[in-house]
Amino acid sequence: MGKINMDPQPLLLPLPAVLASCAHEDKRSIITLAWAGIISSMPPRIGLGIRPQRFSYNLIAASGEFAVSLPDENLMKAVHVCGSKSGREIDKFKELGLTPVRGKEITSPIIGEAPVTLECKLDRIVEMEGSHHLFIGEIKNVLVEENILNEEGRVDPKKAGIITFGGGNYWRWGSFLESRQS
Repeated sequence: MGKINMDPQPLLLPLPAVLASCAHEDKRSIITLAWAGIISSMPPRIGLGIRPQRFSYNLIAASGEFAVSLPDENLMKAVHVCGSKSGREIDKFKELGLTPVRGKEITSPIIGEAPVTLECKLDRIVEMEGSHHLFIGEIKNVLVEENILNEEGRVDPKKAGIITFGGGNYWRWGSFLESRQS
């Protein structure tokens, strides 16, 4: 069996499935994203690919901040609704019965039910040709449920039940292979 050539496509699997919450003035929203990733460790930065047509795009651009929550299996309904309905039509916090929590570093609401949340200040928006623009945010604070930490005080993705996205499907965190400290 050999390899075949395919057309260029965003084939990086799996991807985190994240819920980004944001607000500006009297409007708030939550958007499901799979185009998300850490792009720097010093200072810690995250990159989010967001289409300019999305309601959350303008809220984040105007407010200069957002929260990125890593959902667990209990938030699968939120992942689906926040990825398929527009914040222009519904208040997703109310619709889903989610608890908006005030963060330490940002005023945008944080999803209280999420096991991990990154509070971010918008560093810049890189306007890219094509479907998405890149939102770069500096991570200013991290909120983590204590019961998902391992013995070293790090987040254990399996304990957290963090979900990923790949091949058009959502997945539970996989099996442990080895420690990079080995």
